[in-house]
Amino acid sequence: MSEILITGAKGQLGTELCHLLDERNIAYDAFDSSELDITNELAVEKTFEEYQPKVVYHCAAYTAVDNAEDNGKATNWFVNVNGTENVAKAAQKVGAKMVYISTDYVFDGKNEHGYEVDDDLNPQNEYGRSKAAGEQAVQENLSDYYIIRTSWVFGEYGKNFVYTMLRLAKDHDKLTVVNDQFGRPTWTRTLAEFMVHLIDTDAEYGIYQLSNDGSCSWFEFATEILKNKDVEVAPVTSAEFPQKAYRPTYSIMSLDKAKATGFEIPSWQEALGTFMRNIGE
Repeated sequence: MSEILITGAKGQLGTELCHLLDERNIAYDAFDSSELDITNELAVEKTFEEYQPKVVYHCAAYTAVDNAEDNGKATNWFVNVNGTENVAKAAQKVGAKMVYISTDYVFDGKNEHGYEVDDDLNPQNEYGRSKAAGEQAVQENLSDYYIIRTSWVFGEYGKNFVYTMLRLAKDHDKLTVVNDQFGRPTWTRTLAEFMVHLIDTDAEYGIYQLSNDGSCSWFEFATEILKNKDVEVAPVTSAEFPQKAYRPTYSIMSLDKAKATGFEIPSWQEALGTFMRNIGE
């Protein structure tokens, strides 16, 4: 058994984190949802008592944003709130540090000047509300924690916007992408490296915000993804793409606190370029 425990080990971020730790020859114990149901309080407590981790990277989450508005509403809450509370309580009981991943959706997305770590939360959809409640559960049940808010996540392992654009570009001469929602893309490798960095440097506990540097609209992100593809990318408004769940207009979160830890954050263009080369695009 190792001193590190990972939940959600087969998700997009969990898989990236496992690969990063493998590359650094760092031992860990990883669990996916079939191996550890985080909504089962007794199962979580038993696992933590058996493994006695010193660090818990909590990557398990319900991320189906639109389904969370109706069919997945209960599951969204059970996983992101009750599950997170179970993990936090178990971590506190064995004296483990916890790293919890949150989201830009905890804000209302109406501040065009961006969001600081200590700005008031005001989630506008069910997913955002569950993640905000998850943050609260961590803070109320655990003393040694890192909460990391992130946004627009893409990476090698799992579904994401980059893969969607590349797939659509194979079958379409023209793609339309919204140009009135602004945020910061996040490469899972950058996020995983920051998670490990906080632990390795014994950074101050609390809330952080981490994405790649710079900002863009979804249209600008898509344009960069497809700049070497024979496809036209045209801007449209959000009104032309109605979705069940509210999407924030502005979700640019300040990275100042993360940078103050000494962590070097690549621009989203640099991160995307490296990612694209890694997948052979």
